[in-house]
Amino acid sequence: MTSINTKPLLPLRDIVIFPSMVVPLFVGREKSIKALQEVMKTDKSIVLVAQKNSEIDDPENSDIYGYGCLSKVLQLLKLPDGTVKVLVEGINRVKITDYSDNKDFITCSFEKVSDQINKDEDLMPIAISAVKKLERLTSINKKISSETINTLKELKNPSQIADNVASHITATISEKQQIFETIDVKKRLNAIIKIMENETSII
Repeated sequence: MTSINTKPLLPLRDIVIFPSMVVPLFVGREKSIKALQEVMKTDKSIVLVAQKNSEIDDPENSDIYGYGCLSKVLQLLKLPDGTVKVLVEGINRVKITDYSDNKDFITCSFEKVSDQINKDEDLMPIAISAVKKLERLTSINKKISSETINTLKELKNPSQIADNVASHITATISEKQQIFETIDVKKRLNAIIKIMENETSII
């Protein structure tokens, strides 16, 4: 029996947040700001979900993906122009089971989703290979700092490595969302490697 949790939901344009990522977001929509103000009163956790189309200003249930990331707000800063800058950390994949828009902000019910890993299989070699591919790409396009690569090399959890690499690769939102929704860690790593191989061949 999975416990059903309910939290405010923040639809995101042009970004998929993965667990263990820390990301700054600029939030300008009234509903999203209200959702953030709401979670700051309690445990600061909020569900972040990518929009299918970033141009929709007032997304409905059908405009967002069915899986999101339960996240913690680490910092919230109100900017002079009325927008809010937040620093968020992804915590856990969740499947959204119910969506409700109460005019002030959106809330959702969700179930936490756990990684699937075959106990008898060591995924570290694939994970290390993914990091190496990212490093090779980085040496070409210089988009990622060497600190980031070094941090990745120190990780020992294949799922965490997959998510971290996925957050850095160049891919469309729908491709990233597909990786995000891949619960099987081996499949997730392979999908990430494939995208990087395609990018390398383009370069």
